Amino acid sequence: MVNVTKLLSAFEGKSARIGVIGMGYVGYPMAVLAAQKGYTVVGIEVNEKRVDQINQGISYIQDVKSEEVKTLVENGKLSGTTEYSVVKDLDVVLITVPTPLNKTGDPDMGFVIQAADQMQEFLHPSMIISLESTTYPGSTEEILSKAVTDAGYVPGEDIFIAFSPERVDPGNKVYQTENTPKVVGGMTANCSEVATALYSTLVKHVIPVSSTTAAEMVKLYENTFRAINIGLVNELAIICNLLKIDVWEIVEAASTKPFGFMPFFPGPGLGGHCIPIDPSYLAWKMKSLQYKTRFIDLATEINTGMPVWVINRVATLLNEIEKSVKGSKIMILGLAYKADIDDLRESPALDVFRLLEEKGATVVYHDPYCPQAHIGKQTHHSLELTDETIREQDLVIITTGHSTVDYHNVLSKANMVFDTRNITRKIAEKYDGKVRFL
Repeated sequence: MVNVTKLLSAFEGKSARIGVIGMGYVGYPMAVLAAQKGYTVVGIEVNEKRVDQINQGISYIQDVKSEEVKTLVENGKLSGTTEYSVVKDLDVVLITVPTPLNKTGDPDMGFVIQAADQMQEFLHPSMIISLESTTYPGSTEEILSKAVTDAGYVPGEDIFIAFSPERVDPGNKVYQTENTPKVVGGMTANCSEVATALYSTLVKHVIPVSSTTAAEMVKLYENTFRAINIGLVNELAIICNLLKIDVWEIVEAASTKPFGFMPFFPGPGLGGHCIPIDPSYLAWKMKSLQYKTRFIDLATEINTGMPVWVINRVATLLNEIEKSVKGSKIMILGLAYKADIDDLRESPALDVFRLLEEKGATVVYHDPYCPQAHIGKQTHHSLELTDETIREQDLVIITTGHSTVDYHNVLSKANMVFDTRNITRKIAEKYDGKVRFL
């Protein structure tokens, strides 16, 4: 059994060498944070272009500043590579690769398995491997324990294994990697001790739990909670529309209750990597145990159906001005999945765009954060939001409420606006009933 004290001392003195596999929205900020704390960090990334950018001190992630990266690179604290052989010189490996759903809606653990396979021959005693990618309960042990065992080592004695779910909220100006509490679960008591000690040198608050499976479940519960409540308020939006009352008024008034209520807000669907996907991981795992996740399945059905409901509302609104969807000119205003970021992952605006095109509309978009987007089989580019561009649209659909957009100008020039995010509520009555809300 390795000397745990030696590894803990390496964390305390910041002499431990850290590798981050997957330098995306999760990995890049974590690598920069670790380097800023004094560790020597290497990002292991399959994308050669990204590696070149890292080594040039360039950030391709909105929440990471290039000036910070450049300083760390120049000081020898941060570098990038495509080679897994560096693992033989590392004390810590953090795995932050994507875990999407495949075409059948099942978890795709291919990137995690690939990372485990690639580093297996370079594993060595007295190191810790922590998975941060979202996954189903039990998978950290299944995948990482196998890699360690196949390499000839004993998990929890020679090599320590942990799971610590990422809690990245792109664009959040208040809670970032360092000040967001970090849940940590180890495969054994020794694993938990080592992992807790490591993360305590990186973030302000560490929340230890009893196992990797418990930590995996924490992550899924957090986002399933949100997905189900968003599904509830999305159904409320449909109900309120049928009753001809304002869903936003209902949510706002209910939010005045000082106890027993937490407001959630409707929209054109769910976006981002976590909330649309995490509940499906849990539902998939439960199928293997012959249990049907009824709340999760129903919320998923409602949330994934919202873009279609938006299209139906669009058809109704166009009928008011004696137009059909086919042949209409429509602008999607905001393509990213949330305000003031450049992240298009699972954005419902992409579905709205695609569905409108399929129904024969001429669709364009404006998004100051997303200059281009692949939708269907085509690449589309953001149009400049000129007065002429706005005027020539039959309908403008606000699908993401970027704060940089001049909504006064949009409403003054547009023929009709469908605001799915309640962004223009305070100014809408100045513009002659042009605006319709979700």
